[in-house]
Amino acid sequence: MALHLIKLCVGAESIDDLKHWVAERALVAMSAGLSPQSSHVTRMVPKRVDELLDGGSLYWIIKGQVSARQKLLDVVSFTDSDGINRCELVLGPEVIETTPAPRRPFQGWRYLAEADAPRDLSAGGAQIDDMPDDMKRELAELGLL
Repeated sequence: MALHLIKLCVGAESIDDLKHWVAERALVAMSAGLSPQSSHVTRMVPKRVDELLDGGSLYWIIKGQVSARQKLLDVVSFTDSDGINRCELVLGPEVIETTPAPRRPFQGWRYLAEADAPRDLSAGGAQIDDMPDDMKRELAELGLL
């Protein structure tokens, strides 16, 4: 069973913001002859890397709701120019919308068990995919998504 990470998507106002950022990073990577992936650097290195790379994703919290995920491709530890240990979470290029699920803010990342992970929104059909983010959030709060 896959293990996931969950993290606040600081600076993103919507899923579209996140998708735009990821697409921009993919274009930069491809222009440099690299794979169209994005990454996120964090200070703490997960200890359960094997479980995370066995089908895990990084779930993004946007405006207090788990809203999307990206597949975790790799977890790379490194030391930055200041001598501080860091972790690069290498993420797949696709942003997959999830059923909105409320979450309180926290620092850093947390592990997220498969059983606690919100389901992908695409399973609900195109009508839900086309709804505005605020409407999806409200339906989730009412327990209808």
